[in-house]
Amino acid sequence: MLHRTCLALAVALGTAVAGAGSVPAAQATPQTSQTSQFSQTSRTPQSSQPSAGAVLKNTAGKNVGFLRVDQQPRDRSRLTITVSGLPTGYHGFHVHAKGVCDPGAIDPVTRSPFASAGAHFTLLPVTHTGHSGDLPNLLVAKDGTGEATVVTDRFRVGQLFDSDGSSVVVHALPDNHSNIPDRYSHPGDPTGGTGPDAETLKAGDSGGRIACGVITRN
Repeated sequence: MLHRTCLALAVALGTAVAGAGSVPAAQATPQTSQTSQFSQTSRTPQSSQPSAGAVLKNTAGKNVGFLRVDQQPRDRSRLTITVSGLPTGYHGFHVHAKGVCDPGAIDPVTRSPFASAGAHFTLLPVTHTGHSGDLPNLLVAKDGTGEATVVTDRFRVGQLFDSDGSSVVVHALPDNHSNIPDRYSHPGDPTGGTGPDAETLKAGDSGGRIACGVITRN
């Protein structure tokens, strides 16, 4: 009799202990539901803004860099450029008006390749430093690599895709952004003018075009 009583008591105590450590199904359900909702939310893609990109190539057709353009809040665009295999130093870096990068298209005046890219991209007929596509110089390190990020409010991503598209061009020399004080004269100018001349106003004396990439939608 004593043995049966002890056995019954042990079974009762075991059931009580097991019950104390378990979680009722009604309480477990909200926790499982919250975890499921969190996982689903974390996998849901965020709404993306328009973006564009370009592969830059030199005159030999070799890839020398990449450009990405992302639409930002307040009608701003962020440009991120990465290059390699370019000459050390500062280089003019602009968005140009036409989406054609033909190294065989030589400018008859400057003898520069990639004349097919046209002039600087602009939404208004203004002189240099006012062009929508004018950007700060790109600095290339001793190993030939360079990278920069620029934010501009002069154009939106969608505006790069007009009837003839657009491109990005890296020049051989730094862009002086037409920063020529009026005290400097240029005697060769028949008008006897001072400050930046007509050639400087085009592209800031940034020289020939050494790399070009057609901008396409991502």
